[in-house]
Amino acid sequence: MELYNYIKSLHLIFVITWFAGLFYIVRLFVYQIEANEKPTPEREILLNQYKIMAYRLWYIITWPSALLASFFAFWMLFFSKIGNAWLHMPWMHVKLGFVFLLYLYHLKCHQIYKQLQNDTFKYTSNFMRLWNEGATIILFAVVFLVILKNELNWIYGVVGIVLFSILIMLGFKFYKRIREKK
Repeated sequence: MELYNYIKSLHLIFVITWFAGLFYIVRLFVYQIEANEKPTPEREILLNQYKIMAYRLWYIITWPSALLASFFAFWMLFFSKIGNAWLHMPWMHVKLGFVFLLYLYHLKCHQIYKQLQNDTFKYTSNFMRLWNEGATIILFAVVFLVILKNELNWIYGVVGIVLFSILIMLGFKFYKRIREKK
């Protein structure tokens, strides 16, 4: 049991650093896109700096954290009695579905990262601000599922996540209007 708690602690630490990396990389995407609209030489200076920052964040923090969080999760699920029992519970299936979505989100961020490193700008900074909320929604969903666990509560939690997502979208539209007025 004591080893399990160490593994669970390491899993949680790497989940936190993974999300921190995902939140910040998309913020760097916003900065890179906006820097690309600046005049020379400011544009080149900023883009070079953001590329260095993004590279370090992505390969030194975010990818290793994703892999280590997953490694410790597999360890808990497949090599402990507690985790193995969780695999048969409906809330865990839903959680693993959200983890799958998180990996899809991560891989899309990797694709965007590669594009920006090659000076290919396909998205607007407003799109990236909205894209950044994807990880937030997944984080809320997973935390509620893990804490509430029973079927009725996690269903309310998922409905709450949908409502939370709608509030985020409305907040984004409001923020966009404020930015456009300035």
